Amino acid sequence: MKIETVESATRPQRIAPHSHVKGLGIGDDGKALPVGAGLVGQDQAREAASIVVDLIKAKKMAGRAVLFAGPPGTGKTALALAISSELGPKVPFCPMVGSEVYSAEVKPTEVLMENFRRAIGLRIKEIKEVYEGEVTELTPEETEDTLGGYGKTISHVIIGLKTRKGTKQLRLDPTIYESLQKEKVEVGDVIYIEANTGAVKRVGRSDTFATEFDLEAEEYVPVPSGDVHKKKEIIQDVTLHDLDMANARPQGGQDIVSVMGTLMKPKKTEITEKLRKEINKVVNKYIDQGVAELVPGVLFIDEVHMLNLECFTYLNRALESTLSPIVIFATNRGHCTIRGTEIQSPHGIPLDLLDRIMIIKLTPYGTEDMQQILKIRAEIEGIPIDDDSLSQLAILGTKTTLRYVVQLLTPSFLLAKINGRESVSTTEIEEINELFMDAKTSAKVLMAQTDKFLK
Repeated sequence: MKIETVESATRPQRIAPHSHVKGLGIGDDGKALPVGAGLVGQDQAREAASIVVDLIKAKKMAGRAVLFAGPPGTGKTALALAISSELGPKVPFCPMVGSEVYSAEVKPTEVLMENFRRAIGLRIKEIKEVYEGEVTELTPEETEDTLGGYGKTISHVIIGLKTRKGTKQLRLDPTIYESLQKEKVEVGDVIYIEANTGAVKRVGRSDTFATEFDLEAEEYVPVPSGDVHKKKEIIQDVTLHDLDMANARPQGGQDIVSVMGTLMKPKKTEITEKLRKEINKVVNKYIDQGVAELVPGVLFIDEVHMLNLECFTYLNRALESTLSPIVIFATNRGHCTIRGTEIQSPHGIPLDLLDRIMIIKLTPYGTEDMQQILKIRAEIEGIPIDDDSLSQLAILGTKTTLRYVVQLLTPSFLLAKINGRESVSTTEIEEINELFMDAKTSAKVLMAQTDKFLK
């Protein structure tokens, strides 16, 4: 008997600055763990964020706003991503940066409204009659072409479906045969056909056809249980922005004029308030009938001080709307001017909007927390490094910034390889710190040598 090892077919994931964040790292007692789910320190901020998550899950947070305020490099974006991870994939999470609202084609308030609508989900439940099972037979029946000539047309298609409970043979319209061909359905595939619309969906290959090979292109699914003909609840998740876009684009004809017309149109168009009101009416009607359920998601606006007074005034109104998501702001500014004005305000946000916001404060990291963060980053990036080097980097981080020392990890490892070492040592840390310069040191050099630089 011969046993061979097969190399993994999974692709290596690209590592981003927040790849290590998997959640808020909160214990069963509601207290923040010292190190949990990739987050370190900021206990009070994490505990406050966990309460926000509970409120969102209980659907009691809609139309409210939270502000993460703290110096650069204190984990504001990481905390917002942790909230997204805690909420799960079913709750819409729409991240944006304050400067995204400025466009030559669209008004800043329109960009904000689009993102507001992206952050509101709609879970539509439909009970449909479906035929579901494993395909046992697929035979198209041909007849002579009624228009004459030598060609033949498909009059109908015979399909056999099998479940664990029984089998059924169906006689289907030729248009459904076209759908079967588009989905590339073969004997042995598990499919379902909607009785009302005739829509065909290929679920996957039946697991009875699964082979012993490790690397397979097919996705194998079990044979469905129950009858072939059944009523099935189908849940569809969409956002309000998806509904806006679907209704904003008129369906043109197939002639060359209409095709050219769609190509000539600008890519970015504003959706009218009238259309949104009509969609809201339909959505509210579905909610009243119990067909759909509203899922208020999260809109995360980073660098919120980049917004101007027009945007802030609009946010005041939008937060009061019945269809409003949870808005999370983040800023690293202290007392500064509101963009486009000469008004000084805390965090660059007008006082009337600040009154509506719950503020979560983030404090700078200490040496121990920095060392723990660097250890997590080194593990994620696959960099072997000893404790002395981590300690030296953490001390350097308190003098400079956390972002700067995190960026030194990979260059230090490359330098260690050049020096013939397997792991990063204090020698590489010292050498790499001499090669590169942080923002504070650079500012001191500029101040000392002002006369040598152009003004």
